[in-house]
Amino acid sequence: MSKVTGGRLVAGFLKAEGIGAIFTLCGGHVMDIYAGCAAEGIRVIDVRHEQSAAHAADAWTRLTGFPGVGVVTAGPGVTDAVTGVANAFRAQVPMLLIGGQAPVANLRKGALQELGNVEILKPITKFSETVLETGRIPEYMAAALREAYNGRPGPSFLEIPQNVLEGEIEQSAVRDFSRYRARGRTRPDPGDIDMAAALIEKAQRPVILAGTQVWLCRAVESLNRLIEKTGFAAYLNGAARGAVSQESKFLFARSRSYALSRADLVIVAGTPFDFRLGYGDRIGRDARIIQLDLDYSELGRNRAVDVAINADIGSGLEDLYSAVGPGVDRDAWRRELRAKEEEIFERDKEFLTSDRVPIHPLRLAAEINDFLSEDSIFIADGGDVVTISANVIKTKKPGKWLDPGPLGTLGVGVPFAIAAKTAFAATEVVTLFGDGAFGLTGFDYDTLIRLNLPMVGIVANNAAWNQVRFLQLARNGPGGPTPASELTPLRYDRIVEAMGGYGEQVIRPGEIRPALERARASGRPACVNVMVDRDVFSTSTKSMSIYG
Repeated sequence: MSKVTGGRLVAGFLKAEGIGAIFTLCGGHVMDIYAGCAAEGIRVIDVRHEQSAAHAADAWTRLTGFPGVGVVTAGPGVTDAVTGVANAFRAQVPMLLIGGQAPVANLRKGALQELGNVEILKPITKFSETVLETGRIPEYMAAALREAYNGRPGPSFLEIPQNVLEGEIEQSAVRDFSRYRARGRTRPDPGDIDMAAALIEKAQRPVILAGTQVWLCRAVESLNRLIEKTGFAAYLNGAARGAVSQESKFLFARSRSYALSRADLVIVAGTPFDFRLGYGDRIGRDARIIQLDLDYSELGRNRAVDVAINADIGSGLEDLYSAVGPGVDRDAWRRELRAKEEEIFERDKEFLTSDRVPIHPLRLAAEINDFLSEDSIFIADGGDVVTISANVIKTKKPGKWLDPGPLGTLGVGVPFAIAAKTAFAATEVVTLFGDGAFGLTGFDYDTLIRLNLPMVGIVANNAAWNQVRFLQLARNGPGGPTPASELTPLRYDRIVEAMGGYGEQVIRPGEIRPALERARASGRPACVNVMVDRDVFSTSTKSMSIYG
C-alpha cells in the first residue's frame, strides 16, 4: 500500500479545490507542503516578506474567485503575515493562511519559532485552529474554507506542526472532503423583497450604491439588469468598480455626496455603513433605505434601514428585478445628477490637463486613465494620491480594480501585482503607488523580476505621508512642524533598475505618457517615478472626513 505525507495531503486538497498556486516565504517547518505542491503541479510563488504572501493570497481570491492560500513558517513567519490577514478580514475576503509550528513533542519547551499563533490570529479570522493528526489535515482544511465562506466572508488560519506535515498515512485511509461546503446561494425573504419593491416603485430620486460584495458574489449582470429596468442612478465603490459600463447613462461617480443627500430612496448593496459613508450620515435624513448584505450583522449597523435583506447579493438583485415594474420616469433626476457631475468636472478640468511643475496629481491620474487598456488590471496602493485619483482612473471591466479596502493598508501594490500576473499572465497590470506605500513592500519587485512577471508601476512621489502632513499643517499652521511625515524624494526607478527591472524618472507632465509606453514596451517589471506636487491634497483629506 502507498503512503502519503501531510504536505501531500495539503497539496491534494488545494488541487481538488482548483487552486493553482500558493504564496510563501520558505521555512523549515512547512517544507513538506512545497514537496506536495511540486508533486501535484501547484505553483509555489516565493516572495520576500510574509506580509506579501498574505496580500497576494487575498488578491488571488478577489481576482479568480478561488480561495487564495498563503503558506508561512512558524512564529515570525505567521506574525509577519498578520497585517495581510487583517486586511482580508476587513475587506471580507475568504482566503486561507497556513502556518507552521514546532513539532508537537517540543511544544512548551521553547522550540525554535514556537509561538501561540492560533490565539494571535483568532480576532482577525473566521477560523483559527491547529491540526494535531496527519490524517485529519483534509478535514481541517475543509472546515477552514467552509467557515471562510460562512455568512460574512473572511480569512481562515490553520496551524500545522512540522511533524504532522511530515507524518505519513496510508493513501487508502484518506477521507474525501471534496464536497465539504454548499455551493448554492442564499435567497432573500420574499416578504422583504415585496416591501423593497413597493418602495422602489414610488421613488422619484432613487440611488443604488453597489460595493465589493457585488463582485464577490459575481452579481454584475444582476446589478445591470436592475439598474436598466428601474432607471436608478448607480454609484460603485471597492471591487464593484467597473461593474457598470463607463458609457452607461445610469453610472455616476463625482456627484455621489450630492446624490445621497438628495435621494428619496437609497439601495445599499454589499457595502457597509462605515467611515466611507459617514457611518450612514451621508445619506439624507429623510431618505428611505434598502440594504442588502451577506452579513446579517451589517444590516442596520450605524444607520436604521427600512428594508434589511440578508442574502447573496446576486440573489437579492435578481429577486428585486423580478418584483419591480418598469418604474417611473427618472430622467429628470439623472439629468440633475449629470449636471452636478459636469459642474464638478469643470472645477477639476484645468488640473487634469495642467502643464505645471511639479506635476498635479490629477494630471497624472488622467494620463494613467488614458493609458489603461480594455483589460488592464489596476491596483491602487497609497494614501492621498490614490484618493485624489479614484474618481479619475476608471477600469473598463469588472474585477479589474484592486485596492486594500476599508482597513486602508498600504503596501498591497506589489503583492497584489504578483497575484494578478500569476493568475493572468497575459493581462496587463498597472499599479499606482504613493511613495510611502512603495517603501513597505517595494522590495518584492525582486519577486516580479525573478519570476518574470511584468508590471507597469507608477510611484506618485511627493516625498511625504501627505494625509498626515495635511493634518499637521492644519493644526500647526503653514510652516509649522510636520514631524515624521516628510520623506526623501528617492529615485525609486533606480532601485528597481538595480534589481533588474525597468526604471524611468518623470519631472514634466508631457513626459508621463511616453514613459508609461516605454515601461509597457520593456516587457519587464517597471517603475516610473513621477514627481508630483506635495501641496495638493484630496477633498476628503482637506475635510478630515477619513478620520471622522
